[in-house]
Amino acid sequence: MNQYSRALAALSLLLLHTPLVAQQKCSGSEHRQFDFWVGRWEVTAQGGVAGHNEITLEEDGCVLHEHWKGSRGGTGQSFNVYDRAGRLWHQFWVDNSGTVLHLTGVFTNGAMRFGGTTTGPEGKTIHQRLTFTPNPDGSVRQMWEQSPDGEVWTAVFDGLYRKQ
Repeated sequence: MNQYSRALAALSLLLLHTPLVAQQKCSGSEHRQFDFWVGRWEVTAQGGVAGHNEITLEEDGCVLHEHWKGSRGGTGQSFNVYDRAGRLWHQFWVDNSGTVLHLTGVFTNGAMRFGGTTTGPEGKTIHQRLTFTPNPDGSVRQMWEQSPDGEVWTAVFDGLYRKQ
C-alpha cells in the first residue's frame, strides 16, 4: 500500500468514526431535560431568602454541577447526570454537615422528579422525594419531601428559584 492509499484509508476510518464519537456525547434530548435549572439563582422559602445557588454545565454538557450557599451558612454541591444505559437521572448531593444523598429520577409531566432512600439517625429508612418544576416566568420550584413509610410525605423544603 503506497503513502496515498494509507492516508486515504486513515481519513476514511476517521470519517467513519467521527459520527460514532459525536453520538456518544451528551447531546441527546434526554441530556437536556434538566437544563432549565442551569443559571445563577436567588432561592426563597417561607417568605425569606434561603440562599443562593449556581448550577453550571460541566464535562462537555454531561453534568449539571450545583453550588449551594445557604443564608444560614450551610453549603453543598450536587452532581446531576443522565445515565443513557439505565435511562435515569442521578443526583449525588454532599454538604458541609456530612449529608450524602444519591437519588435517581426521570423527567415526566413537565418536571424533574428524583427519589431514593437514606438512613436516619436511629437506623430507620427515610424516603426522599425531590421535584424541580420550571415555571412559565423562568423561575423554578424545588419541593423536597420526606416520608418514614413512602406513604405519608412531609415537605422539608419548598423553594422558589429566581435568576439573578
